[in-house]
Amino acid sequence: MARFERYQQKMEQTYAGSGSASQTSLTPPGVLQQLAAQCGVQFNGDAPWDIQVHSEAVYDRILSQGSLGFGETYMDGLWDCPSLDQLFYRLLKFNIEDKLSGWARFHLLLQVMRHRLFNLQSSRRAFQVGEQHYDIGNDVFEAMLDPTMSYSCGYWQEAETLDQAQINKLDMICRKLELSPGEKLLEIGCGWGGLARYAAENYGVEVTGITISREQQKLAKAHCAGLPVSIELVDYRDLEGQFDKIVSVGMFEHVGEKNYPVYFDTVNRLLKDDGLFLLHTIGIYKTTHRADPWIDKYIFCNGKLPSAEQITRALDQRLIIEDWHNFGQDYYLTLMAWWQNFDTAWPQLSQHYDERFYRMWKYYLQCCAGFFKSRQGQLWQLVLSKRSRPQMYRSIR
Repeated sequence: MARFERYQQKMEQTYAGSGSASQTSLTPPGVLQQLAAQCGVQFNGDAPWDIQVHSEAVYDRILSQGSLGFGETYMDGLWDCPSLDQLFYRLLKFNIEDKLSGWARFHLLLQVMRHRLFNLQSSRRAFQVGEQHYDIGNDVFEAMLDPTMSYSCGYWQEAETLDQAQINKLDMICRKLELSPGEKLLEIGCGWGGLARYAAENYGVEVTGITISREQQKLAKAHCAGLPVSIELVDYRDLEGQFDKIVSVGMFEHVGEKNYPVYFDTVNRLLKDDGLFLLHTIGIYKTTHRADPWIDKYIFCNGKLPSAEQITRALDQRLIIEDWHNFGQDYYLTLMAWWQNFDTAWPQLSQHYDERFYRMWKYYLQCCAGFFKSRQGQLWQLVLSKRSRPQMYRSIR
């Protein structure tokens, strides 16, 4: 109650002098209705992006727990929304999380302290996200993804389907790396082997792929059978050897700010002097020192999205930026295509997973889609090299 009284005082100060404080409901539903209205969203309204509340408990959970309460109450069926992607686009476009920070401050502070005080992505913890997310079952990912099993943003500039967007992305990566037959390519975070197979088949390279997921390793080995591809279950920090080219797609989000220096030092150690490194990563438009609490708990434990400032600071005196390509809005199309595939496959998947799992994945895919549509989320491809590289690099799109 003391926390709510403090929030009431804050709201009264906000409306002081406007004549609106006495007319404004300062109950939890009233507070949230005011904030949502600023984003063009209503509770129990008629628009596809409006929130349909089934339990009054929703309001208290959102105010006290922020993102975590919002996601968990959706998973529990306490509210619905026909177009979650459009809802999150509107909420995130107006930075609703900042406006809710006064109420959810305790939970946000715990997140910041957790990331500041502990190395959540240490070698000892490196395999946790594989066990929690990537090992849930290959059937989910096989149903949701394209035939290459690419679990990262497609490149839609000249594509009309998810399958083509992913092939275009894989080929663009290979061209940006200037792959040549006989070269040795290291892939840090190889997923289910889609890029490794594509590069080996189409560019004649020898690939070493690493993953922290046993399920990914098993399927990647099957996908790459008969090709000069090795798939290893190992943490990037334990790698040895020298490679002509290095690539990392959708893995840097698991590295963590405390480990950026050792990550780039590892790349520097493994990359030949005239080589190239391509980093494909989600980015966030402002520097933060925490993760989204709901995503951290249910989807990608120990994850952390980097900002441009955090990446460039870690690269300082380590690697040269040859090219920086942003196509973040393509992730909206990719995520919504994944959602359509997942939803279509649900009658078969529901034999092994319950309704709460379905709502969790719907929330995950569509809230992330809104995140990229709002442009809080970015998708970056950086081409990096050592200072010793003599050749001039020419950007490719």
